[in-house]
Amino acid sequence: MSPAESSFADRLLGRVRLGGLLSLAAPVLAIVFAGLITSIVLLVTGDPPLETLSTMVDYGVQPRSIVLTLNSATTYYLSALAVAIGFRMNLFNIGVDGQYRLAALVAAAVGGAVALPAPLHIALVIFVAMVVGAGWASIAGLLRVKRGVSEVISTIMLNAIATALGAWLLHKDRFAVEVSGSNNIGTKPIAESGRVPGMAIIPGTEAKVFGLVILAIVMGILYYVLLNRTRFGFDLRATGRSESAAVASGVNVKKMILLAMILSGAMAGLVGMPQLLGASYSYSLDFPTGLGFTGIAIALLGRNNPVGIAFGALLWAFLDTSSGILQLHEISPEIVIIMQGTIVLSVIIAYELVHRYRVAAGQRRASKELASGTPAQAEGASA
Repeated sequence: MSPAESSFADRLLGRVRLGGLLSLAAPVLAIVFAGLITSIVLLVTGDPPLETLSTMVDYGVQPRSIVLTLNSATTYYLSALAVAIGFRMNLFNIGVDGQYRLAALVAAAVGGAVALPAPLHIALVIFVAMVVGAGWASIAGLLRVKRGVSEVISTIMLNAIATALGAWLLHKDRFAVEVSGSNNIGTKPIAESGRVPGMAIIPGTEAKVFGLVILAIVMGILYYVLLNRTRFGFDLRATGRSESAAVASGVNVKKMILLAMILSGAMAGLVGMPQLLGASYSYSLDFPTGLGFTGIAIALLGRNNPVGIAFGALLWAFLDTSSGILQLHEISPEIVIIMQGTIVLSVIIAYELVHRYRVAAGQRRASKELASGTPAQAEGASA
């Protein structure tokens, strides 16, 4: 390698390292800034910031709290992956909340109505949930490609329709039965063969981590491989960046939009499965809601990267779990919501600043190289 080529390689490596450091610094600085804003709010309300944060951390690292964090993070992760699939396509699937709730309801009804060997029973419930989620999301996809209806509007409306349809289905004349010992109603409980046992893997507590945490890990790996190691993933990302360029390269944009919404909906169908098959075994009136909107925040926090989303889900779940101790100390738990919202806004702003810095730095480097006739210019000319 010539001295000029060696110098160019060193500069390129330095830029890659700088880019990596900036990508890591952005979320860290955002979290620090969110902590600062939260501290100011605590001071205004008369609560000691350091003592409050220390109390949250002490409670959050207890064995039982760790289990609760991992269980919440499992559902958050699946929800964020469902949102991220759409984001990579430049689609905003706001309907994950309605998709997973309707999917969990129908899957619970099917699971409670059949008796099969354990692997088949579990597989059937998960399959039904994915089909229902994909089918519900495909409505928004079809409206987008056939009528040009914004998926933001259609998915928001479909959330409302899913809520109403779920209320209609969860009736004693249809899917629901009375829950013994309470005024609650829900689907018929899923038999033992359709349940996924938890795992007691955290020392110091008998509480169990959802067995379907393994499913979440597998989905994260498949998400990465599909979007980064396949032709389909390349076409999806290319369409998200520039539809006109994708069309010029032979990509069927309408087909990609529809497939992206179907995949996002199928992933959304999995969101309720850890809770359904690992804890409640029935869909009732108190089944967790709002997970789809949490997934939007976590997908933004993780920049649609499966590893980043995992850290975001764990952080979000940790804050949710830690907030449970605040009321005992007469501190409003809503302070955690302020922190979570500030983190998301800060991360978005931080990444935008990093992006603008990279663009400006790239333009300055290009100007210098063109002016000085560096190897980069020569390579570009020869190309």
